[in-house]
Amino acid sequence: MKADLLSGLTVALALVPEAVAFAFVAGVNPLTGLYAAFMVGLITAAIGGRPGMISGATGALAVVMVSLVADWGVQYLFATVVLMGILQVLAGILKLGKYIRMVPHQVMLGFVNGLAIVIFLAQLSQFKIKTPDGGLAWMGGTQLYLMLGLVVLAMVIIHFLPKLTVAIPAPLVAILAVTGLVLGFDLDVRTVGDMASIAGGLPQFSIPLVPMSWQTLTIIFPYAVILAAIGLIESLLTLTVIDEITDTRGRGNRECVGQGTANIVTGFFGGMGGCAMIGQSMINVNSGGRGRASGISAALFLLVFILFASSLIEMIPLAALIGVMMMVVLGTFEWSSFRILHKIPRSDAFVLILVSGVTVFTDLAIAVVVGVIVSALVYAWGNASRIQAVTKINEQGGKEYQLQGPLFFGSATSFRDLFDPDGDPDDVVVDFRLSRVADHSGLEAIDTLAERYGRRGKRLHLRHLSPECRKLLRRARDLVEANVIEDPDYHIATDELA
Repeated sequence: MKADLLSGLTVALALVPEAVAFAFVAGVNPLTGLYAAFMVGLITAAIGGRPGMISGATGALAVVMVSLVADWGVQYLFATVVLMGILQVLAGILKLGKYIRMVPHQVMLGFVNGLAIVIFLAQLSQFKIKTPDGGLAWMGGTQLYLMLGLVVLAMVIIHFLPKLTVAIPAPLVAILAVTGLVLGFDLDVRTVGDMASIAGGLPQFSIPLVPMSWQTLTIIFPYAVILAAIGLIESLLTLTVIDEITDTRGRGNRECVGQGTANIVTGFFGGMGGCAMIGQSMINVNSGGRGRASGISAALFLLVFILFASSLIEMIPLAALIGVMMMVVLGTFEWSSFRILHKIPRSDAFVLILVSGVTVFTDLAIAVVVGVIVSALVYAWGNASRIQAVTKINEQGGKEYQLQGPLFFGSATSFRDLFDPDGDPDDVVVDFRLSRVADHSGLEAIDTLAERYGRRGKRLHLRHLSPECRKLLRRARDLVEANVIEDPDYHIATDELA
């Protein structure tokens, strides 16, 4: 409990500038982002499927929200967040969370590397200052060196303190130490208060002020679908990363329901919605937070900051929080990926780099979808060229084709090219002992082959089909014009129970 509470305090301190920054990105009031961080963080920590994972307002969602807010206003955003939550709850009830298993490992590596780069680039924006003409320019001179020095000091404390003691989370000590140094020597550096005031009251319940009409639904539904998909993808991938770090297993479908419930509530209480945050989750786990109390305490500490301690939190130097996030970057990035790039297949290395790049330049959802599609196409192409056949003449004078490799849409053409209907004898057997029919394209290829032999007055038999292949054939008996020679003594493993 002590570790959870202390790590929760650390996370709460790091949540403040992130929530404010993402609120600015979405074009809403900073308190809208802070309320979302509080409510989403509290509810998902209490009922979600991954203890120790931190949720709140995120940049991946904010970049989608900005056009909605600009065109229709913040009330439409609240209505969209409610609908987004409903869709996420439905995803959990329909048990769609299990499909995160479809994300290959190289896509996971690209995901964490891309997010690490995104977090790093987000911190660089804190090194810019406003110019007299209202623009932004990079810091320079003493101001830059002072900022860098404080960032490095925070990073050094976080790196070396655990070697001396783990009684207090190192990120919390770093934040307190840098803040004390800045206040003690009255150093002129940017603070949280320079971003925006975080003072406010309790969030108030309010039904979004939008017309209850079909037109409203047509406006918010596309945004809700995109936000729900991005939120669930980022949450489930973060859940998988935390699973690997903690050597435990979260519950994906329960997390979908938790995220959805949190967003429904947030939409009715004036929050911008949110999802899991890999940066804050890494801070929590590295600070010793493992249980639900860590996420709950982080949300409650954040509420205390908003209600009572805003003036104190606004004095924290941004350099301290930047140092914390920089250590998150170093811990999140899979440095081993450089070592294995030349050892893994070139296609996997390409997917890893591709997903990292797409994550940086677009958003997480697009990156994951692109990575999964490219991986699937590479896999299909590889298997398409592996189907082959060994032929022999049996005792009855018929010809046997012993297939090797899967028969599916990618290999259907190669499958048809293996046979010689004109030169084969009147009786032909296709042995599937080392093969299987995977989809309707495979069935169609068999059907076409049967017709070719049938037009020549020859018989085609299928032997040693696996149970799931026979199931497919029975379902398509009107399409497949071939005899099935079943061997009752033959058994192979199937994936019907997976």
